Amino acid sequence: MIQSNQNNSDNNADATAAAILASMQEAVIYADLNGVIQMWNHGAEAVFGYKSDEAIGKSVDIIIPEKLRAAHWAGFNKAVAHGDILSSPGARMTRGLKKDGEQLYVEMSFAMVRNRGGEMIGSIAVARDATARYLAERAARQQAAAASSGPAS
Repeated sequence: MIQSNQNNSDNNADATAAAILASMQEAVIYADLNGVIQMWNHGAEAVFGYKSDEAIGKSVDIIIPEKLRAAHWAGFNKAVAHGDILSSPGARMTRGLKKDGEQLYVEMSFAMVRNRGGEMIGSIAVARDATARYLAERAARQQAAAASSGPAS
């Protein structure tokens, strides 16, 4: 639930939350405790290439490269059992999978979601395509390494 300090009714708060999510350029993805996508915003459409009606109801596996799925599910299941994300807070760089099969670098942060009664009901991820930045930084590191090693004598 998104909380606001405004004195809105629940319906107004829900409408405001929906408008905020729709306006975000970042991908915002909510999945239930089974990893089934329940919410997919326009930012997620732009980053991963799936329209909402293509993603909602599907496993988050549609955006996780095959080689990373076992690690994802191990971490997800530990977070569900523990009641919180166990890794360090903040965004992390990982790989994502677009609808067309192209892999991309995404900067992603995660949180577990609880209902008003405190019961864990799913997880939320916020992601942005960081491919261009990652590749530029990698190229700069490679250039720096090559320059520091100098010409062979």
